[in-house]
Amino acid sequence: MKKYAALLLFALFLNGCDDGDLTVDEIDFADIETSQACDPTTNALIYKLKPQEALLLQMPEGAIINDNGTKIYTIDSKGTGAYRVVYRAYDGTVAQENICGTIPPSIPKVTEEWNGIDGIIEITTKQIDPANSNNDGGTRITGYEHTIVFRNITFAKPAGNQTEAEFIFGTYNTNVTPADLTFKTNPNGSAYECDEVARVYNYNNTFYLSIDDIDPALFVNDITPSNQPRTSLITETQNKVFYKTAKEGTGSITPVFICAKLQPSAPVIEETWTGELGKPNESGIIEVTTTKTGQVFEHTIVLKNVILKKGNSSFKLGSSFVLGKITRPATN
Repeated sequence: MKKYAALLLFALFLNGCDDGDLTVDEIDFADIETSQACDPTTNALIYKLKPQEALLLQMPEGAIINDNGTKIYTIDSKGTGAYRVVYRAYDGTVAQENICGTIPPSIPKVTEEWNGIDGIIEITTKQIDPANSNNDGGTRITGYEHTIVFRNITFAKPAGNQTEAEFIFGTYNTNVTPADLTFKTNPNGSAYECDEVARVYNYNNTFYLSIDDIDPALFVNDITPSNQPRTSLITETQNKVFYKTAKEGTGSITPVFICAKLQPSAPVIEETWTGELGKPNESGIIEVTTTKTGQVFEHTIVLKNVILKKGNSSFKLGSSFVLGKITRPATN
């Protein structure tokens, strides 16, 4: 009798051992603040991992937008569409390869899966814009923080459907290349003028910064008194400031390209940032200081507190950003 009792106790012990399966009552990834993407160029599959759990968000390329604001997407009602939310539990440690691999490893195995079948995906995006390295009051956008929340989401799970009014997925960060405003090597500090169009500018191979329809009253061949530059504001019709970048692999920015009446097909302009309209004594101010050397007047152009905007994003050039010098001969 004692022998049978010992065998029964041993069997109960075996059944009580942890076989690696994870029992799930609720999804909790609150301690995992940031998420990752399988491919940061598309952001089509974003995930968060715990030792034996994964929370997946699948969306079409372009759903993550690098611009301030909020976007709303609807979770597919069958859990198989373009916008999917999936939770998985595993019988062992899960890694990136289990989520992103073309042929996922055979272990660990999925022991439980919940599919989102209703609700919305809310993505609120905010730019990351630290001060630039020049310590001149300027900023540069280095990335975007995307805060993702599921609202009124319903999970279809083995034990039955479960709905949550608010489920915070967390944040997903994207990186962008900060605006490059280093002009071509120019020991004279010159800016340039176009002959065919009313434009002054400075540039490098990948970008140019221009002022279109600049106020002609700024370029009087007359020396300005000390600390009394001529000033004019950015308006809808005058002193229009643009920062334009070339798409990689489509060619280099050149003076011929910048000054063409009709924009050539190459290089391709990837981004256009526009100067915000000026406010007197505050922002969006164009300053010109004039000096004379021999029979040549030098007009130094400075952009004061100019803010460049694209969509809902913006950055500040600096409190006093030098575009360069325009030289004009003295007239008799």
